[in-house]
Amino acid sequence: MLRPSYARARVAWQRGPANIGSETVPTTRLIVRVQPRASVNAISRFAEDGVLRVRVTEPPVDGRANRAVERLLAKALDVPRSRVTVVRGATARTKTVEIEGLAEQQVRERLAPAAG
Repeated sequence: MLRPSYARARVAWQRGPANIGSETVPTTRLIVRVQPRASVNAISRFAEDGVLRVRVTEPPVDGRANRAVERLLAKALDVPRSRVTVVRGATARTKTVEIEGLAEQQVRERLAPAAG
C-alpha cells in the first residue's frame, strides 16, 4: 500500500497540464536542491546543471521543508501556493517541483532577481 503523501505526489506527477475551458494551462517542472535548517529562507541560484538551489529554515520533518519550499517559490513567482507542488523527492534533498500557470521562460524570468 502506498503512503498517502506518496500517492498524492504520484497522481500529481501523472496528470500533465491542466485544462481550463478550452485552453491548456502551461505547467513547468523545476529540479530543486533543498538545504533544510538554513539560517534564512532564500533562493540561492541556478547551478550550472540547471538545478535551482533553495535554502529553507524548516527541518525535514513531516513535510515541513517541502511546504516551506512551496511557499517560498510561490511568493517569488507571484502565484498562489496551490499552484506550486513538490511532485517528486518528498523525502530527498533533490526535488521536482511543478508550477501550474507559468511557462518555463516565465519561471526563469521571475526567479532571476531572487536567484542572482
